[in-house]
Amino acid sequence: MNNVDTLSFRSAKSSDAALILTFIKELAEYEKMSDKVEASKEDIEKNVFEKEYAKVLFPLLNGKEIGFALFFFNYSTWLGKPGLYIEDLYIRPEYRHRGYGKRTMKELSRIALENGCGRLEWWCLDENTPAVAFYEEGLKAEAMRDWTTFRLEKDSIKNLLKT
Repeated sequence: MNNVDTLSFRSAKSSDAALILTFIKELAEYEKMSDKVEASKEDIEKNVFEKEYAKVLFPLLNGKEIGFALFFFNYSTWLGKPGLYIEDLYIRPEYRHRGYGKRTMKELSRIALENGCGRLEWWCLDENTPAVAFYEEGLKAEAMRDWTTFRLEKDSIKNLLKT
């Protein structure tokens, strides 16, 4: 980062739905999972902005969006406090290794503390070794190796209701 570069942040608004979808698709391509993206601009408008299921933060370099973080609040029964869960954190490749990801995590940490959160959590693909190294070494984050994530997809949910 040179002396003229300024990183700032802004919350997304409904008119950003197409940009958010662009970032989602770029992230999926990076993770070699482009075929998994089903989201549409309309889905984002409805679920992020109308129903407010999630929030989106943009890191801005000199006023230009260079990535995004999509997050929402959950709740820890053990802590008796909310937590902030990061669903996606993406910085475009040409802006990586310049501290912008760490600064975005710091901004998310500030939001978490401002909202009384006891935790900041996210998932990361094991094969994404640069990200794992960044989280473990750069942020000193703890990998939750003793926990297994379970998921029911839409068809499995429907089948469960039939039993």
